Amino acid sequence: MWFRNIILYRLPQPFDWSPEALEEKLAEKLFRPLGDMEAASAGWTEPLGKDGRQLVHSSGNCMLLCVRKEEKILPAAAARELVEVRAAEIEEKEGREVRARERRELKETVLLEMIPRAFSKSSRQYAYIDGNNGWLVVDSASASRAEELIDLLRECLGSFSVAPLQVAEAPDAVMTEWLKQGAIPAGVDVGDECELRDLVEDGAIVRVRREDLFSEEIQAHLDAGKRVMRLALTWDERVSLVLDEKFQLRRLRFQDVVLDEAGESGAETAAERFDADYTLMTGELNRFLPHLLALFGGEEKGGFSG
Repeated sequence: MWFRNIILYRLPQPFDWSPEALEEKLAEKLFRPLGDMEAASAGWTEPLGKDGRQLVHSSGNCMLLCVRKEEKILPAAAARELVEVRAAEIEEKEGREVRARERRELKETVLLEMIPRAFSKSSRQYAYIDGNNGWLVVDSASASRAEELIDLLRECLGSFSVAPLQVAEAPDAVMTEWLKQGAIPAGVDVGDECELRDLVEDGAIVRVRREDLFSEEIQAHLDAGKRVMRLALTWDERVSLVLDEKFQLRRLRFQDVVLDEAGESGAETAAERFDADYTLMTGELNRFLPHLLALFGGEEKGGFSG
């Protein structure tokens, strides 16, 4: 149980739902397998999978949730080809052009016909609500996928107000100054990966991997006005990530020292290992995230407060 990407949201008010009360609400929208004519289905499932019985896995004041989504795989190229075939048949038979609106209707019909025969894929998305810090922490690299989880939570709770956490100082400006000045905050190590971008419309993008980010070549890009939009960082030799300009944490990895601690938990069953890993992860993030926020001036004033 280790998150790989993080989008961090601020809760505007204390989250006073107990795990038991939240469990009862989530049970109203359980995951169910797709029907033959359904393109997608999503609902809550046990975070521990087959080893769990509860929809809310709680440790401390952090409540872990899991959405399972199943969707049919509809090959776009095959659908387009079939639409073209049917449009050509209509044009030949009726001696007229099939216009855009009718093509859209043909596409809808084709997709409906394909759904029962299509294969499906299943995915799980995790998030936890941290009542102490007033955060919703979503394991996702996609803001739209994270919003799907939040929307489902709103459907269950009636309302659930959150907003993406905003920092006081723009991440791209701060990270650019780190590389330009070579002044890296204590406890933080810069890795060998970054993305540089011109701020002008359709400006150049430079992606760098396995390079010295303080080299003359990188400095030349920065002197030319490019900004650092993504930067590989390691905190306290315990957590590594790539931070982007939206303050999203990508490719999050807990280092060996943390994983070694997880291995020493004494957990014997799969459920015990899951709980030990989750407890260790949330504790590590509770120490790391405030430190990371402080590097960018803390939260933006005037935003939500916990």
